[in-house]
Amino acid sequence: MDALLAALADPARWRLVTLLAERPRPVGVLAELAGARQPQTTKHLQTLERTGLVTSQRTGQRRIYALRPGPLRELADALARLADTAERAGGPRETYDRYGVSLHAERLAAVEPGWADGRSFGFRRSLTARPELVWRHVTEPSLLARWWVPHDLRVSELVFEAREGGRVVQEYRDVEDADGSDLVAGRAEGVVVDVRPGERLAYRLAPLLPDGSPAFTADVALDLRSAGTGTDLDVHWRITDSTVDAADFIAGVEIGFGQSLDKLAAALAVDPHDTGRTGSTGSTDRNVNLGPRSTQ
Repeated sequence: MDALLAALADPARWRLVTLLAERPRPVGVLAELAGARQPQTTKHLQTLERTGLVTSQRTGQRRIYALRPGPLRELADALARLADTAERAGGPRETYDRYGVSLHAERLAAVEPGWADGRSFGFRRSLTARPELVWRHVTEPSLLARWWVPHDLRVSELVFEAREGGRVVQEYRDVEDADGSDLVAGRAEGVVVDVRPGERLAYRLAPLLPDGSPAFTADVALDLRSAGTGTDLDVHWRITDSTVDAADFIAGVEIGFGQSLDKLAAALAVDPHDTGRTGSTGSTDRNVNLGPRSTQ
């Protein structure tokens, strides 16, 4: 496939392919129609023949070239599969487009400081696990790191001190940025303001701009309610202290945090009755530094 793409990338060879698609033709005629010298045309045809895209046969003094449609159909099928993958329903490209629409709208609205103050976002999930296990997943860094980030990203540094006044630090990178060579995708810092184990968790979090200043402040509250054998989780975001540069962050809140909660629901669904501690040592460390080679 690589050789075929390389052969077709040359405009002169592409012109020959289009001519041969009409009918088999001899070298001299192809050179004349392509406006090229015959030796150059012969070399191009030999390249196309090595890829299997054309075939030739000698008739008297002439060599006639003909197009083989099979490789083109295989290429067309491969390209169609790529297109189908890119535009599959609910896939990353669809999310990218949704974010683009939201980003455009938020940038238009961000005309002065405080433009988004008072904005709120609400989320609800019915989770299969009991409140005690859900509580661990929303407060223990080793469990938070599994879900507290949108798709295609990974947690690279996480601090969550589940006590009033405790520190919160969240840093994340692209999930495929294995060596940390790409820019940090995002970083936020904050403080825990309310802790009622198994019932309510509230914290204040500020995403940081490249210069280290806060883009806005989000007051986030998570309320847990027992629901049969599971838990109803309600999350409420409220925006304050919004800067003009906050538009890029606020545009992704609904999509990004929604994806994170979907990952939380999926993690809990794997074993909703798990009551064991995380890891072989039972550690509940507050700080998690996953390093550049970690994955979710």
